[in-house]
Amino acid sequence: MGTVKKHILIGILISLFATFGGIFLYLEYISKFGFYETIDLIKEGKLYGKVLSLAAIPNLFVFFIFIKKKQDNKAKGVLLATILIAFTTLVLKFF
Repeated sequence: MGTVKKHILIGILISLFATFGGIFLYLEYISKFGFYETIDLIKEGKLYGKVLSLAAIPNLFVFFIFIKKKQDNKAKGVLLATILIAFTTLVLKFF
């Protein structure tokens, strides 16, 4: 595997990890309810897209860190994963 593809894959994985971290932070600390109660409320209200879009905010910080460190290929991976998350949010909103 080439180094460019490897760095893009690392960026994608870090971006997905940051998104899941954002979901956990939202469910655990921001929500007024408990962890499992919040998950049940998200299922009832079909709020998957809204929670996913809020959880993608940490990707912004990861992207700018990679840009600041001049790791452009990893930043490309973060951008690619963020576009994938945005497309998923769009699909969840309309279907």
